[in-house]
Amino acid sequence: MDSALLAVLVEHHNNGDHAQNGWKPHVYNAAIKNVRDKCDVEITKDNITSRCKTFDKHYEIISKILSQSGFGWDWNNNKLSMDSDDVWNRYVEGNKAAICYKTKVVKNWDAICTIYSTDHANGQGARTGAEDAQDLPEQDGDASSDLPPKRQRTGDAICMLGDMKTSFNDALKSTEPLPMPQVTPAEILAALQMIPDLDRCDMLKSYGKLILNEHLFQALMELPMDMRKE
Repeated sequence: MDSALLAVLVEHHNNGDHAQNGWKPHVYNAAIKNVRDKCDVEITKDNITSRCKTFDKHYEIISKILSQSGFGWDWNNNKLSMDSDDVWNRYVEGNKAAICYKTKVVKNWDAICTIYSTDHANGQGARTGAEDAQDLPEQDGDASSDLPPKRQRTGDAICMLGDMKTSFNDALKSTEPLPMPQVTPAEILAALQMIPDLDRCDMLKSYGKLILNEHLFQALMELPMDMRKE
């Protein structure tokens, strides 16, 4: 059911169909119809809102984990991967809410990232996109100075092009995620699809990192096309 629901939400997210207090009404109708047609299940707007809160929580917790060294995403098994149990134990000492995510299966992570990376790009963490929209007025280009400070991220100074012998995959593994206010998930996917002979697994791994890190995406785009796969 989640796959059918998220397919509609991703499509309408890319079309800009977010209202001040959530999704526009026709999005709920389209999602209800798609779930009915694909899964033979009847759902309501309240069911959709509840699942969206769950997706938002998954994104908040998992993306924070993936921002730390030693963690990755297992696209085959739809769960976190980690270098060792020690890495995990050190992390959960200060992040008790993440304990259940060590072996938790979260399907459709790419779709969840596409929708919720924008909501969390300004570093407002535990709040849902709907809650933020209700509390904040629309902002124009001159209002940026009034925004609350963004959370500081470590790893800003990591050199992504300094040593040309370092593989692109190594850069993906070692670089902390940064906010991406200017590059859309669709642009990232299109750029990856242009890389010759990039297989599906590598494309998904790269996409999962690049949607969290604008600097890394910009560094990738500076490389000649024949070097982007390395």
